[in-house]
Amino acid sequence: MKVLVTGATGFVGSCLTRRLVDLEYDVHIFTRRNSNKWRIKDLLGRVAEYEVDLRDAGNVAKEVLKIAPAIICHLATYGGFAFQKTPSVIIESNLIGTINLLRACEKTGFDCFINTGSSSEYGIKTAPMSECDILEPVGDYGVSKAAATLFCRSEAIVKKLPIVTLRLFSPYGPWDDPKRLIPYVIKSLLRGEPPVLSVPEFCRDFVYIDDVLDGYLKVMKTPLTGGEIFNIGSGKQHSIGEVVSLITNMLGNGLEPRWGMVNSHRPEPGSWVADIGKIKTKLGWLSNTSLWEGLKKTTAWIRENLELYP
Repeated sequence: MKVLVTGATGFVGSCLTRRLVDLEYDVHIFTRRNSNKWRIKDLLGRVAEYEVDLRDAGNVAKEVLKIAPAIICHLATYGGFAFQKTPSVIIESNLIGTINLLRACEKTGFDCFINTGSSSEYGIKTAPMSECDILEPVGDYGVSKAAATLFCRSEAIVKKLPIVTLRLFSPYGPWDDPKRLIPYVIKSLLRGEPPVLSVPEFCRDFVYIDDVLDGYLKVMKTPLTGGEIFNIGSGKQHSIGEVVSLITNMLGNGLEPRWGMVNSHRPEPGSWVADIGKIKTKLGWLSNTSLWEGLKKTTAWIRENLELYP
């Protein structure tokens, strides 16, 4: 079965590509000319790669027609990092790129289109975030992801298409970006350097990458119409301080983080956790990896692959 993956060089996209290859799917990936392929170098001989910028509707349509994928896993995104802050590029990449891709896939037909959303679509909430909550995103990234999700939902309802959006909370694990909290803290401590951080009170719903991938596979095997949206999180909230403390205790090298040395780039709520009741009920998905177990696996992997984390 042909599967098209966009964003295959990113953290979640590369891990999904790796899982699909292992499961012997016929995997096709879109990459950009300047994509950093460090995560998928060993996979390039086992997938079909196409140089495509999703903002180029003509090229997107041409390559999708050539592939005619049965399943599309759309993970390409821009604006998730503080340095990715050009509003026009964020909107064009996340919204226009999604429109171009979905419209092209509609012409060839498909069994399942999975759009990857973000918990940033919800904005600042004071309780577990539910799929039925009003979206109040703060910042260009959250706005663009919310707009893309709503477009996908509208297309699914109007045209009765099997389109599903998975709103990811805070995935972590092997192949995570060196600039993200967990790999940054682990690699710093492994090198005997105290991590420099903001404040310990900030909270997130951290979900292990293998559980996230299980969510994608669940949807691939159970395509749904109606523009369904599902949260992908652990359903448990942990502060940055808790996470750093677990990693510090795990490595046991006596180094303490230097708090208050980094400024936050956005408003930080006191609550940031997924309500996962809907996906548990409808698809039987649940995050089965505890934070301790996930951090242990991540630490072991980074220790073995420290050369990948300069």
